[in-house]
Amino acid sequence: MRIVNLPFFLIILSLTLFCSSSQANKEIQVQALMPGMVVLLINDVRVTLKGDSPTTQGVKLLSSSTHSAVLEIDGEKKTVYMGGAVSTQFSQREIISEQVIADKYGMFRVHGSVNGQSIKFLIDTGASSVAMSAKEARRLGIQYRLKGRPIKTNTASGIADGWALNLDSVRVGQLVEKNIRGTVIDGDYPYQVLLGMTFLNRMKVDKEGNKMIISKKQ
Repeated sequence: MRIVNLPFFLIILSLTLFCSSSQANKEIQVQALMPGMVVLLINDVRVTLKGDSPTTQGVKLLSSSTHSAVLEIDGEKKTVYMGGAVSTQFSQREIISEQVIADKYGMFRVHGSVNGQSIKFLIDTGASSVAMSAKEARRLGIQYRLKGRPIKTNTASGIADGWALNLDSVRVGQLVEKNIRGTVIDGDYPYQVLLGMTFLNRMKVDKEGNKMIISKKQ
């Protein structure tokens, strides 16, 4: 499994909502969720809202965590989750793909989950599986020694001990796959979980300039 000396990508999570107004539809994309702050793309304008921020383009942040945010949109309270949710006041566009936008370093980052536990991914097309350090696996509560099969892996420091196992679920936005092969590497490397080809092979990946579109295969 190759997990070094290859391009990393950072994917921006997009949860797309539409709400009707008297003049035009308003498109809101949730690009990041964190305690007390949310990053939105409102009609193609990036906005960072904190709890004390004034209402911006009809949107105000009431509260947020890494998993959800409560927004006030044109006077209506709306709870938005990592995977997406809508009320009867709003209709959600069917999300069949995630849009990847390169940052100034040519990297992409995404908040997702492994086995229901929130993590931050680096997408690496050179990694053959979803790979993580033993330190990160312990934080996620993954019993890799009990459920995994001992293997040897190639790292920047040479051959390292590892464990191959199946992950119950891997999620990036609306893209969810179950029973994904993963690798746990002894030690602290890689420093972030690598979203490798055992997940990406189940997707259709297109690149257009500085954008990458990852969608479910039909």
